[in-house]
Amino acid sequence: ARAHIPVGWLASFVADALLGGVGGVLVFLPQIGLLFVLISLLEGSGYLSRAAYLMDRVMSTAGLEGRAFVALLSSVACAIPGIMATRTLPSARDRLATMMAAPLMTCSARLPVYVLLIGMLVPSELGWGPVSAQGLVMFGLYLLGAASAMASAWFFSRVLGRSKTRLPFYMEMPSYRLPRVRTVLISVWDACRAFLKKVTSIILLTTVVLWTLLNLPLRGDAELAAAGVDPTDDVAVTAFVLDNSAAAAVGRAVAPVFDPLGFDWRVNVGVISSLAAREVFVSTLGQMASAADPEDPAEALAAMTHGPGPHEGEPVFTPPTIAALMVFFVYALQCMSTLGVMRRETGTWKWPLIAFGYMSVVAWLAAFLAHTVVAALL
Repeated sequence: ARAHIPVGWLASFVADALLGGVGGVLVFLPQIGLLFVLISLLEGSGYLSRAAYLMDRVMSTAGLEGRAFVALLSSVACAIPGIMATRTLPSARDRLATMMAAPLMTCSARLPVYVLLIGMLVPSELGWGPVSAQGLVMFGLYLLGAASAMASAWFFSRVLGRSKTRLPFYMEMPSYRLPRVRTVLISVWDACRAFLKKVTSIILLTTVVLWTLLNLPLRGDAELAAAGVDPTDDVAVTAFVLDNSAAAAVGRAVAPVFDPLGFDWRVNVGVISSLAAREVFVSTLGQMASAADPEDPAEALAAMTHGPGPHEGEPVFTPPTIAALMVFFVYALQCMSTLGVMRRETGTWKWPLIAFGYMSVVAWLAAFLAHTVVAALL
């Protein structure tokens, strides 16, 4: 992009913010679309009602009934429809316990983050026959999210109090049928359109704000020269601007919180920006990598090193740090839209804030444990 656009702010905005940031998220649309296809096929076949009935005994171990399984399964696509699906649960206690667990299910927004991090941690050629090591790690993250959701539901169902009487679970069983292609396509299109809407609204807005913070304050040639930076050296100028930007100041301000997890200020900025939507983490790192090396952002991302400090010169993305990041995103409630829907469904900000608080604490503790264990094993 820089080769076809005049050098300057416009070139930086298009190459770093739009292509490096938003484009870095859009490339995951095919994988997300495939996920929605599989879920739509389950819904269209009439199997979900039977799955709810079959899972009733399993869900009862967490203090829930079988219908909660449908809500949790819907959360694999997105926590928002999963939370809205709790309306079908007859018990207010079950509805609330399921809402508190739904964001822990691995949603489509986590998929780009996992793909990026797994790609940096596990070599693509590593595997055993048809079984890929990267696929096993991805499966493990999905499994960890599901197990954590069940544990959360078990905890909150007991905190909220057991129902005095447990009613028999009845559900009408529809006939098995072949999913209608038109219905599946409409469902997948609606889901993909919602994802594209998020990309062109929340993610784009966050990316523009972040790009601004990464390029402010403005630096003149005199200031660059005073800092020993050659104004004609684009790579050196970019590195100086990033290290002294407003975004870097924010990332360093929260360093005491994330230093035990091995996070660099750039990772800190990505984690903070992902509060708007998890996918923004990918666009944030994409912007920084594109700014550092427009020709090969992936190589620039892998080659990032810590700045001045106790870890100066060490790689940012070490195995312990990547493991900590993956585990952090398993538990952290990095989605303002989910909190908004939870507020609407409960009628109060109390439970969304409790959900955000407990998941943030668990995410930090689990990430610290993952970082410590992986570092000890290496």
